[in-house]
Amino acid sequence: MYMKLVPFAVAAALSLPALADEASVKKALEGKLGAPVTSVTKTPYLGLYEVYADGQIVYTDEKVSALLVGSLIDGKTMKNVTSERMQKLTAIKFSDLPLTQAIKQVRGDGKRVFATFEDPNCGYCKKLAKELATLDNVTIYTFLYPILSQDSLEKSNQIWCSADKVRAWNEWMVDGKAPSGKGDCDTTAVKKSVETGRKLAINGTPTIFFADGERIPGAIPLARIEQKLAEASSPAK
Repeated sequence: MYMKLVPFAVAAALSLPALADEASVKKALEGKLGAPVTSVTKTPYLGLYEVYADGQIVYTDEKVSALLVGSLIDGKTMKNVTSERMQKLTAIKFSDLPLTQAIKQVRGDGKRVFATFEDPNCGYCKKLAKELATLDNVTIYTFLYPILSQDSLEKSNQIWCSADKVRAWNEWMVDGKAPSGKGDCDTTAVKKSVETGRKLAINGTPTIFFADGERIPGAIPLARIEQKLAEASSPAK
């Protein structure tokens, strides 16, 4: 977002006239932030409006007298409302992913489908890989997303250029065996995967996309992955 916002900070009053609806809030904030606002939704909490802009949720009142940044927690259920909303707002259409750019591994009947964006030098990605090693009846699309270092790019290219991409990926991520590929083949897919990740505003690895389009950042437990696979409907592969 154009305007730097500090978590849980309250911005200075903007001294605007009272605003009656989402459209007015949207127009006022776009003028103040200098960035387009994707959506404005009235919440059931304290008269606040949820504002989604530039991949971030902020809250404001109808007068746009202050901006609140941080997690909104439901006082009755103690659920993280902001986190749940972010999962919905950042969801994608799974079929729009350029799956030919990913490393595809099929286990068992392959009916359950999801995709990940991962950096080969990401510790959390390696943790996720060990969790996924026991997962069966699944199709996993792994997009190489080397964003941590130059070595990440070199390893991604080596893995992509390996005769057996799936084996090279798993041996490195699970067993720590360095890829043997020279990295001198056509690595356009790796470059395009990085471009895709940036378009999707992926700022960290791993990031998982399930068949229903929901995005979950980070290495989540296998039980949570199993739960999501059961909930999501599988697209055509």
